[in-house]
Formats: sequence, structure tokens, C-alpha cells
Amino acid sequence: MRRGIPMVAWVASGSALGAMARWGAEQLFDTVTAASFPWSTLGINIFGSMVIGLYAALTGVDGRLVVSAAHRQFVMTGICGGFTTFSLFTAEVLTSAANGDYRLAGSIILVSVPAWLSGVWLGYAAGARWNRLSR
Repeated sequence: MRRGIPMVAWVASGSALGAMARWGAEQLFDTVTAASFPWSTLGINIFGSMVIGLYAALTGVDGRLVVSAAHRQFVMTGICGGFTTFSLFTAEVLTSAANGDYRLAGSIILVSVPAWLSGVWLGYAAGARWNRLSR
């Protein structure tokens, strides 16, 4: 990445790319599934969590890839931040509860949070393992 471009521009451009990728993935998910449970949000956020965990491990201090701070911000804060969303998750929980479907609201929380944490952990573990392989 070039030095003359401000960090905010890298994050903003990464966010735009991530948001467009999310929109495309959601369109694809929603044509495949038609259920009351927000499977697209769950799947997209698990995948994004895995990517950010993998990238964090691969580009960390002991990582296999050496990248600039701007590059890490572009990918992790920008692309992954734009691709995943906590706000949509909370809106889906709130909407379900407001409609009186407390079972759905609770199941969204109980399934999503552990799945996302597992995703980031699995991505990080895969990246750490890859870092230990002979170069």
C-alpha cells in the first residue's frame, strides 16, 4: 500500500468492498434459504469471523505474511468490518422480540454468538498452524 494515502481512505475503501460483498452474499443466501431464522446473517458473520481470525494470525508478529499497518486495517477493519455486521444481528433479535417471537430472538442469540466466536477461533487456529509449517 502506498504511503501517501491516509489510513481512513484505506479503511473506507475496504469497508465499501466488504459491504458490497456482504450484499452479494446475502442475495445469494436469501435465494437459497427462505426461513424465519436469519441464516444469511449467521453464515456471513461466521465466514467473516473465520477470515479475520485467519488474517490476524497470518499477519501477526509471528505470522507468515508481513504486511503494513495500512494493509491490516484495510482487510480487518475495512473489508471484514464491512462484510460482517453486529447491527443487523441486533436488529433481527429486536424485530423478533418486538413481534413476540421470543423463542426466535433467543435462538438467534444462542446460536450466533458462539458460532461467531468459534469461527474467529478456528480461523486463528488455522492461521497459527499455517505459520508453523515450514516455509
